[in-house]
Amino acid sequence: MLQADVIDKMSVSERLRTMEQLWDALAREESKMPSPEWHGQVLAERKARVERGEAKFFTLDQLRNYLREQKP
Repeated sequence: MLQADVIDKMSVSERLRTMEQLWDALAREESKMPSPEWHGQVLAERKARVERGEAKFFTLDQLRNYLREQKP
């Protein structure tokens, strides 16, 4: 296991590569990580909103603009 002091000494690019490797390792074992029950509830609520015509969809550019506008 990496110690905090070792991580602190890593460059940003080394930290990002390490994070990517961790995510890749977790993804290879996704079947061992069941989703929490609340994930299914959220998805069901979102599906219901789509079916009722209440969901809003944005293009990636629209989302980026929206997020830029939200910054203080």
